[in-house]
Amino acid sequence: MSFRAHESTVHAAFATPSRRQFLKQLGAGFGSLGLTAALADARLLTAGEIPASVSHLAPRTPHFAPKAKRIIQLFMPGGPSQVDTFDYKPALARNAGQRPALVDRRSLRNTRNGLMPSPFGFKQYGQCGKWVSDIFPHVAGCVDDICFIHSMHTDVPEHASAILMMNLGHLQPIRPSMGAWLVYGLGSENRNLPGFIAMSPRAQPRSTIANWGNAFLPGAYAGTYVNIAQMRPDAALSHLRNPSLGTDAQRQQAELIARLNGVHLQRSEQDAQLEASIESMEMAFRMQAAVPEVFDTAGETRETLDLYGPSEFAKGCLLARRMVERGVRVVQLSHSIDGYDIAWDTGHENIVNGHAVLARACDRGIAALLTDLKRRGLLDETLVLWGGEFGRAPTSEGARGRDHDHYGFTVWMAGGGVKPGISHGATDEFGLSAVENRVHVHDLHATILHLMGLDHERLTYRYSGRDYRLTDVHGRVVREVIA
Repeated sequence: MSFRAHESTVHAAFATPSRRQFLKQLGAGFGSLGLTAALADARLLTAGEIPASVSHLAPRTPHFAPKAKRIIQLFMPGGPSQVDTFDYKPALARNAGQRPALVDRRSLRNTRNGLMPSPFGFKQYGQCGKWVSDIFPHVAGCVDDICFIHSMHTDVPEHASAILMMNLGHLQPIRPSMGAWLVYGLGSENRNLPGFIAMSPRAQPRSTIANWGNAFLPGAYAGTYVNIAQMRPDAALSHLRNPSLGTDAQRQQAELIARLNGVHLQRSEQDAQLEASIESMEMAFRMQAAVPEVFDTAGETRETLDLYGPSEFAKGCLLARRMVERGVRVVQLSHSIDGYDIAWDTGHENIVNGHAVLARACDRGIAALLTDLKRRGLLDETLVLWGGEFGRAPTSEGARGRDHDHYGFTVWMAGGGVKPGISHGATDEFGLSAVENRVHVHDLHATILHLMGLDHERLTYRYSGRDYRLTDVHGRVVREVIA
C-alpha cells in the first residue's frame, strides 16, 4: 500500500479530524513522559551523541565494569540532623549550653545559642558497633550493610539551592539531574517503563521538576514523576488512559504518527528532539500496560507486605524495589508529609516532635527495602542512597530546635559496590564541621557515577559551545568507600 493510500484509509477510519483535533486526541492518553519530550525546546537539544538508528533509552556499555546497575535515592529534603540520627556526639551532653571557639568560628544563624544535646538516646548495633539514634531502630538493624559518610559538606545553607546541588550538582535549575545523566550514560533495561522515575507522597521536593529534569539533554532522559499518595496507577500518573479510544485505535494512530515522523526524520537526517519525541510517544503507549502491573502489589506475599508496613513512604519503598526489579535504572523517592515539600525542616521548632515523627514514617520502610533487596539478590547490584541536602547545627534554635548546617552532615549508601558496615570521614567533636576525609557533593556524585561504571570526567554532553558534566569541573571518586 502506498503512503497516500495508507493515509486515506486511516482518515476514513477516524472520520477525518482536523490536524489540531487529531494531535489533541492522540496526546490525551499519553503519560507525562511523552509530554516531557514533546514540549522540549529544540534550541536546548544537540544532535549527534546517539545515532538515529539507536534508541536513546537502549542499554549502553559503561566506561568500565560497574559495581551497580541501578540506583534508588531515598531523598530526605529539609536537612536531617546528623547529631540526632547517625552521627553520635556524646560531647554535646558534656558541654550543653556552652559556646566553644570552633562553633564561633563558623558562620551560623542564631550564633548566640549554645550547644544542645540530642534529646534521643543512642545505642550500638551490628558487628560494626555503629551508634544509631533510637528514632531509627529498624535501619539500625541493617548497619552491617550500610556505608556511612559523616564528612559531607555543601556550598550553601539554603534549601532550594542545596537541594539542587544534591540532585543536579549545581545551585541553579539549569543543569540535568543526576538521574538524567545516569540514563544518558547507561540507557534503560526496560523498554516499557521510563529509565528514571521520581516519586513522593503528598508533595514534590522544592524546585520540583528540576530535581528529575533533563535540562539540555534530550527529553527521553527526563525523569517521570509519580505521586504515590494513592497507589492507583490512574491517580499516580495523570492521563495514563485515553478516555476516547481503545488500544487498537491508539496503536493505529501511533503507527501513523511514527510514519509521518519517520518521513520528516529522513528529510532532516537527524533531529534529537524529534527522535526523543518519537521514542517518548512509543514509551507512553507501552506504559499503559506496564505501569498498572508495577503498581499492582496484590501478587506480593503477606510476609513482604507486612515487612514494609502501611506507611506511604513504605509503599514507595516497595514500589522502588518493584521498579528496579523490572529494569528501571534510577528511582528517586522523596520524603514528604502533609504537603510539606521540605519535611525535615520541621527541626527548626522542635527536634523531638519533628524528627521523631519523620523517622517513624520512613524507618521501617527503609529497612524493609534493604532487607528485601538483599534476600532477592538485588542489593549487590542496586545502590541505595539516603540523605538530605545538608544537616543541622549542634547549637539550639529557640528551646528545642536546630538551624541549618552545611559544613558537615551525614549521608549513607548501601549495596551497589560500597563497603558494608563502615563509617567514612568525621565531623568535629560536636558534629558541626567535616574535619576528616571531607566529601563534597561533587565527590559524592563522582563516586556514584563510578559505582555505576561511568567516569565522571568522560560523561559529557556538548551544549552551547562547551562540554558539560554532572560534576562540572570538580569531583573526585571516594575510593575509600568502594569495596
